Amino acid sequence: MFVHTVFFWLNRPESQDDRTALRAGLETLKEISDISAAYIGAPADTRRPVIDHTYAFSLTFVFTDQAAHDAYQVHPVHLAFVDSCRHLWERVQIYDAVG
Repeated sequence: MFVHTVFFWLNRPESQDDRTALRAGLETLKEISDISAAYIGAPADTRRPVIDHTYAFSLTFVFTDQAAHDAYQVHPVHLAFVDSCRHLWERVQIYDAVG
């Protein structure tokens, strides 16, 4: 199993239009058949010192293996998402894990 988690910080976090556009873009990624399981969400309303809730959205995708993840990275839908939405975020942080 290969787990790919990405956090997005918006350039303009106060903009509802930007939030809507990024969420819509993220949802298109679920079309990619290499993804075994997909979750897209916003920070939960939990507040403890160890929790970072400063991001706008996160995604967690599970792949069968790294080869499926690598195929996702060059998939036309993923490339189109990056191309059309990159102007919306100021920061992206990625964590990949195998298990």
